[in-house]
Amino acid sequence: MLKRKQLSEWIQQTVFVGPGLLFFTLIVILPFFMGFYYTFTSWDGMDMDHAKWVGLDNLKRIFTEDDRFWSAFWFTSKFTVAAVAVTNLVSFVLAMLLTQNLKLKGVLRTIFFLPNVIGGLLLGYIWYFIFVRGFSTIGEATGIGFFNLQWLGTPATGFWGIVIVFVWQTAGYMMLIYIAAILNVPKELMEAARIDGAGAWRILRSVTLPLIMPAITICLFLTTSNAFKMFDLNLSLTGGGPGNATESIALNIYREGLVNGRYGLGTAKAMIFFFGVALITLTQVWVTKKKEVEA
Repeated sequence: MLKRKQLSEWIQQTVFVGPGLLFFTLIVILPFFMGFYYTFTSWDGMDMDHAKWVGLDNLKRIFTEDDRFWSAFWFTSKFTVAAVAVTNLVSFVLAMLLTQNLKLKGVLRTIFFLPNVIGGLLLGYIWYFIFVRGFSTIGEATGIGFFNLQWLGTPATGFWGIVIVFVWQTAGYMMLIYIAAILNVPKELMEAARIDGAGAWRILRSVTLPLIMPAITICLFLTTSNAFKMFDLNLSLTGGGPGNATESIALNIYREGLVNGRYGLGTAKAMIFFFGVALITLTQVWVTKKKEVEA
């Protein structure tokens, strides 16, 4: 009887989990290990017979000669810090506002979430039109200097242009996570704090923030990983320009492999990128997890 039950459970697990596990292995795990192998070859992406083993040559080249990659790494790091900080601040403020007694809060939640539904490339081209055509038209009509800036034409404005679009796309999704966490804060604790004479700022700092730390951990993780992996907005808004001033690591890897045909070098960069992002995000999760408390 016990063996029959175990066999039944094994069959159920195989039927329901097996197909997903198979596709995950073929699409994610297998390509990852293949990429790890190609890191040590000079493969051009076309002929496997020319995937010559070169050992650590690709890594040596990246660390000693490839200034463009490290410039992209520095840009991506700056972008991540700015994007994560602004996105979480905006989404948290929106969440606090939309958990108040507002008549249109349901409609506003939907409106703020909608940009997340739009694909990154399409969103980038929409905002490219806004920056290049829309802002210049408003600037000519009003004379306001903010709209007359070359938003995608200089390294500084291009940087902040990408940050603006990233925040506009991502903040609505993070807002929903913060809203769910805020609504789960026990009202008894809030009332007790008010009775003890705590003001709004003290309640936010000593009650709300500690109790929504799990949501903060999730939002920081998602925004950090998404900002580091940012590719479509970079490609559609600035294309890495002017020059290579706004080129992200993902765009640099894409050009190395698919444009220049150096897949071995491209996968080497991708592996460095993967382990770097993994280290940063795991550290962030470990730090914020330590600050979580139970209600």
